[in-house]
Amino acid sequence: MKKRWLTIIAALLLLAMGATALAEFDNEEVTITFIDPNGVPLTGEDAVPDLDGDGYADVTPEPEPTPDPSAPVYETDGSILLTMSFTGDVTIGSDPRKSSSIFNKELKKQNGDIHFPFRNVKDIFAEDDLTMVNFEGTLTTAKPNPKKADYQFLFRADPSFAEILPAANIETVSYENNHADDMGDAGLAETKQSLMGVGVTYASEDEPCIMRVKGVTIGSLAYQGWRDRRDEVMAKLPTDIADLRAKGCDIVIVSFHWGNEKDYSPTETQIALGRGAVDAGADLVIGHHSHRINPIELYNGKYICYSLGNFSFAGNSKPDDMSTYIFQIRMRVMNGEVSNDAIKLIPCRISSRTDYNDFAPTPYDDQSKCETVINLLRQNGKKLDYALEDYPLKWPDEE
Repeated sequence: MKKRWLTIIAALLLLAMGATALAEFDNEEVTITFIDPNGVPLTGEDAVPDLDGDGYADVTPEPEPTPDPSAPVYETDGSILLTMSFTGDVTIGSDPRKSSSIFNKELKKQNGDIHFPFRNVKDIFAEDDLTMVNFEGTLTTAKPNPKKADYQFLFRADPSFAEILPAANIETVSYENNHADDMGDAGLAETKQSLMGVGVTYASEDEPCIMRVKGVTIGSLAYQGWRDRRDEVMAKLPTDIADLRAKGCDIVIVSFHWGNEKDYSPTETQIALGRGAVDAGADLVIGHHSHRINPIELYNGKYICYSLGNFSFAGNSKPDDMSTYIFQIRMRVMNGEVSNDAIKLIPCRISSRTDYNDFAPTPYDDQSKCETVINLLRQNGKKLDYALEDYPLKWPDEE
């Protein structure tokens, strides 16, 4: 019993001594060292507190590097598969000679959000590797071209509107059309600067475009293919395409602004130029200008889209035909050889509304509307020797 009490008294004395020691040093500076998950002490700016209480410093991980879109991406068989989207006319802005503007009125309805035109398709373009549109207008503050004083329509938008395109996942444009010089040479030059300033490349007749996508080099050419220029353009095609091949282009895309407005099928000149481009080595031909959709040919293994119609088109508040489509193609590149893997059409209305054109192209969600577009293409292709009979609305691997 006595031994037990002695033990208790000794313990109390030790506790008292510890308390005294703590009291003597409670004003001294205390240094706390944090360790990372690997047990390494962190000092200076790296000494991050343990806020979540797990016993380790809360170290913020380094952000993942942004993928390089030009870096090769190989399939399991060693090939590279590219998915590309193409649309018809994109015309934004208004005619500076006129006091009212249907585009500006719609922009006001959209609370000044300049990105409203592509709100219903930008996710589609985000899923592909390259999107090309025909940009038909100008991005400039220059005055109207005096040589076009008698033209019914001229188009101009502020240079800041260029950002609409990359924000909608549009990477490149065809810029060889009858509205490119609406604001004269100064407006043409500023538009090109505006496009390049936001990272959007362009192709015009004297300025081919070369892009690197997923390890594949793509060349883009653009021409105005009117009847009186047929022989001139036909003579240029072989040399222009050969030049792009010599510069390492695996794929060559040729765009034509051609044909007659409101025509649903191509003219003899269009057929000659389209097939001539393929014979000269083009891998794909894309056409526009008629404001109407035209059939597609598969000529010598290459697709010729004679017209993709309007897309985001601020030239008319309610065209009598508001149908269009997005043409998508998958191309496979392996050992320097290019082949067509599959195509897909996405039928659209050029407006999100049916009562007027709000310049916001919208895919049809009604199967009957999609079939109407396909039937129109099929019907208007009956006189073409190589017209498609099947216009797929899904990829082969799509449910």
